[in-house]
Amino acid sequence: MEQKTFDPDGVGVATGTYFGLPFEPETADLVLISAPWDVTVSYGAGTAYAPDAVIEASTQLDFHDPLAPGAWRRGIATADVDYTLLEQSERLRSDAERVIDHLEGGGRPDDDYVVRKIRRVNEGCRAMNANIEAQASRWLDAGRLVGLVGGDHSTPYGLIRALGKRHASFGILHVDAHCDLREAYEGFEFSHASIMYNVLRDVPQVTRLAQVAVRDYSAAEAALAASTERVVLFDDLALAGGRFRGETWDAQCRRIVEMLPEEVYVSFDIDGLTFENCPHTGTPVCGGITFNQAVWLLDTLVRAGRRIIGFDLVEVCPSPEERIDAITGARILWKLCGQTLKSND
Repeated sequence: MEQKTFDPDGVGVATGTYFGLPFEPETADLVLISAPWDVTVSYGAGTAYAPDAVIEASTQLDFHDPLAPGAWRRGIATADVDYTLLEQSERLRSDAERVIDHLEGGGRPDDDYVVRKIRRVNEGCRAMNANIEAQASRWLDAGRLVGLVGGDHSTPYGLIRALGKRHASFGILHVDAHCDLREAYEGFEFSHASIMYNVLRDVPQVTRLAQVAVRDYSAAEAALAASTERVVLFDDLALAGGRFRGETWDAQCRRIVEMLPEEVYVSFDIDGLTFENCPHTGTPVCGGITFNQAVWLLDTLVRAGRRIIGFDLVEVCPSPEERIDAITGARILWKLCGQTLKSND
């Protein structure tokens, strides 16, 4: 569909692009890349199918956004999805499942039965990281903003590394039920539960990691967060406690944003939201923030003068019976796109 025939107030047309928009990556301000991958998920699988599900759900969305009116007209384009990632994910997932079953049955990660499988998974994840970094680098070098749609939470590593090579310093606003600060969880170096550990280890340009709505994490993760000024936890219960005592969400958002530098990457795990928004996400946790609270946080970030240099949306797990996960994912993605474009205006 050509731009001149595109009707933003008309019926959504399934063009295979996010939101059915007619923009090309070569001319749009923002390019969305996809990562159909969920090899290391440790509970529920299915996030590898999220990009296609979010694309389908996104055509039912209306384009007026009062927080970023008309921002989409600068161009939100969909890069071609590399489905070889999905094929490799499906192959490696069986190895990962055998490792997880072995460990949950009391086995050790250094047992001969799983050593080779762990090595295969780690090699495959490194290849996926290189693929995403190459995709992101292509569009960053062309002067585009880049957002990523996963897939599990391991998938943004390549994008964050690419940004680290192009920015002297930046912060990460991380909305999630989990800290993801585990070292090589279940033996998988690039586990979905290790993304922020790996970022802190490998991307020194990340000077601050503000983790919001986290509520399910280990003692080792809490100790790591407490040991460095680079990490600030806004624990879900602590945030709720503040509201119980009369602190407004607006005030809490301003406190969160104050901890972040001028340039910010947003990593948005859908399980940071409450259950009703993402009932099928891979590792659901009670509690969380509402959809509107998340949108208010993003808007507060931009109103405070922070510039969003990139983002990801991960852990959306579509269900054939219910579409709510994909619907929520599409709308969070829309808000991320709008706020990113607005902050770079």
